[in-house]
Parts: sequence; C-alpha cells; structure tokens
Amino acid sequence: MSEFSPLAPPQARSGPLAGVGVIVTRPQRQSAAFATRIATLGAAPLIWPAIVIVPPLDTAPLARAHATLASYDIAVFVSANAVEYGAPSPRDWPAHLIPFAPGPATAEALDGVGIVGAKVPTTTHDSEGLLQLPELAELDGRRVVVFRGEGGREFLGNALRARGAVVDHVTCYRRVAPTAGTEGLVEALRGGAANALTITSAEGLDNLVAALPSEGRDLLTRIPVFAGHPRIAERARERGLHAVEATGGDAGLLAGLLEWFRTHPHPRAGAPPGA
Repeated sequence: MSEFSPLAPPQARSGPLAGVGVIVTRPQRQSAAFATRIATLGAAPLIWPAIVIVPPLDTAPLARAHATLASYDIAVFVSANAVEYGAPSPRDWPAHLIPFAPGPATAEALDGVGIVGAKVPTTTHDSEGLLQLPELAELDGRRVVVFRGEGGREFLGNALRARGAVVDHVTCYRRVAPTAGTEGLVEALRGGAANALTITSAEGLDNLVAALPSEGRDLLTRIPVFAGHPRIAERARERGLHAVEATGGDAGLLAGLLEWFRTHPHPRAGAPPGA
C-alpha cells in the first residue's frame, strides 16, 4: 500500500514553480531528496510511491556475493534501490573493484554509503549509456557482478557477456505494486492541487494507472507527465497521457519542469485541471 503525502500547500511557497503541485512517484525512501529539490523552487511535492521496495525472498545469493566481492573486477548497481538493498559495508569493498552506476542518482547513493568513484555514463543514464563507457568496451575474462531488482532486464548482462565478461546477476530487492492509497491523490487532481506528474519507471507508471479509479485516470490525462527516459515517455503516451521527455536524472526532470511552467501559465492554486 502507498501513502499519499502532500508536503505543503502550493500557495504557501514562492519561486519559479510557485503554485505548482508536483506528484512524485519514486519509492518512499528515494522520494525525499527530489521532493526537497523541487520544494526549493517553490513547488509543492505530492508524494505517492508507485513502487514499494522490499527485500528479496531469498537473501542467500546477496550474502554470497558480499562474501566473494574480491573475486569480481566490476560491480554495477542498476539503481539507487540496488544500492540501498544491495551495497555491502564500505569496509568490505575491495580496493580493485570498480563501481558503475547508470546515472548520478545511483552514484550519489553509492557515495552516501561510502562507495566512491563510481563510473557514470555521459551519454544517456541507462544501460545503453553504461555500455558506451570505454571501461566496458573490452572485458575478456573479467568478472562482473550486477546488483539489481527481481526480474530486471537482461540487456546489460547479455551485452557484457558478448564483450567477453563473466556476469553474475544478484537480486537484492523486489518491487511490489501498491493497491490502495490513491484517494488523496485523486482529490488533489480533482481540486487542481496536482499540476504535474514525475515518473522514473514504466513499471511505476503502470502501477499508478492500475491503482487509480477511472476518474483519477481521466484527470491524469489533463496534466503534463515528466518522464525520466524515452521508454517511459512512450509508455505514458500509450496510456493516453501528455508525456514530456526529461532525461538526465533529477537535473533533467527539474529542467523539464522549469521549462514547461516558464512557457505555460502557472496554475491557479485550487483551480481544477484545465480550468
């Protein structure tokens, strides 16, 4: 179950996003930093975690990976959730083991737990971007451990194997769909207190749409959706939503919000969508 958490009424704030209620759909623990950043710009974060993150049912593979870290040359953490649930103590991190992160948010999470110097792509912040890094170009015989969620994509691992790497996937968390808690979100959409949606996962988007009643789904089509990746934007369009691609991690989402509400009139506090 997810809990809707409006942090402050839009009219109580000032700044370039004053009067804008922004729905934040990241998992609970990852939502705080982004919510704080948009709040400094005057927005009112409306938190509704579209994915609930829980530990794996079987923790033995993760324990084995931690015990054998020294046997690996490269460690990839696919998300901040993978860091939170899969990172070992920095005391156990071998000096030769190179960490990789698909984007700055994951790299910041690694820094936060004491694993520094993660390699981050400069092209796109995803598996495709990671594969553009020169350190991953030739991997003959090198051992790679990928910390990820249950049921993660096979694309990265298959590509690394094609380059000669020996790849082990380690499941360190599960994603669970929320089934309730949308009443406050629908009320915010109905009353005009929610003016934009940020989404960083196609799965989270699907969960949100599935959890909303028909009125909520209709109201969601009236506000812009800022998607953290082209794949997510495409999924949003398939759902009938007005998607705005905002790639580049948190910075891209912030830039997208600022540009949109610079060129579109700020919503009146309390005015319903489309008013």
